[in-house]
Amino acid sequence: MSDVTRLPDLALRSYGGSVVAASDESFAERQALIRPGAPAFQPATFGARGQVYDGWETRRRREPGHDWAIVRLGMPGVIRGVVVDTAWFTGNYPPFASVEACAVAGHPSPAELQDAAWAEIVPRSPLGGDAAHEFTVADPRRYTHVRLSIFPDGGVARLRVHGEVVADLALYEGMTLDLAALENGAVVTGCSDEFYSSPANAIAPGLPRHQAEGWETARRRDGGHDWMTVRLAVPGVVRVAELDTSNLLYNAPGAAALSGTFLPDGHPAEGAEWFELLPRTRLQPDTRHAFRLPGDRVTTHVRLDIHPDGGMGRLRLLGSPRTP
Repeated sequence: MSDVTRLPDLALRSYGGSVVAASDESFAERQALIRPGAPAFQPATFGARGQVYDGWETRRRREPGHDWAIVRLGMPGVIRGVVVDTAWFTGNYPPFASVEACAVAGHPSPAELQDAAWAEIVPRSPLGGDAAHEFTVADPRRYTHVRLSIFPDGGVARLRVHGEVVADLALYEGMTLDLAALENGAVVTGCSDEFYSSPANAIAPGLPRHQAEGWETARRRDGGHDWMTVRLAVPGVVRVAELDTSNLLYNAPGAAALSGTFLPDGHPAEGAEWFELLPRTRLQPDTRHAFRLPGDRVTTHVRLDIHPDGGMGRLRLLGSPRTP
């Protein structure tokens, strides 16, 4: 996994992404492009449209032109890399693809998006069959939509749009929000262990459907404990902490604690002075815990310590943005 693909997938369906329009989806539906998880395949599985593919597949074109699909990013942001995955498409993959992006405020219709100002972020590039093609993007602008073009037709299993979330929080001015939410711009900056699943899952949108959609560590045998740190979307005062161990029936932590610190922009995390937000507190398996936090200190980073190990489905830190 490259550094780029470790960044969140801004287009993921479970993060609110949607394929809002496509030129064609005769053989396989467009929404499969942004499904979570790796594409699956079972040979000799035929439906009304032919062989069933876990991806987007267009008909064979008999006229000039090319096919395309427009994706609304679930989390707008700066795109750092794109993966065009042709997994399982061997005799029906497109030989070339390109990707464009645009930024449109509000809730535009597909027709309005067609008329938007699109910028090319991945030039027309060759593709192979049954392979994940990773493209680095060097464009610092914030985007809300991408358009995948394939030349001339064929099938793509997944489109991944990796980047940094840049949320528009103006709508929530003066209100409480989740300062640790990935969709608001928070990011995991470190953790002790991610053997089973990434700590970034713990700040993802929505509820975890199963334990793999949270953060889970290996079993510790050294007498220590596991931890993760989160840079908040904006500095603020955390008022309520939600520690969700949903789906963790036999591998939830026995206890957890929260600490905060204030680090000015550019200040290294090493040597940070942490203050207590939530003392070490007993947790229950498969439970959404909510704790009211005392104090009024402005925080930029929060550390979650779990004792001794286990998992966390979601971490929510509700509070008010505030400057020190």
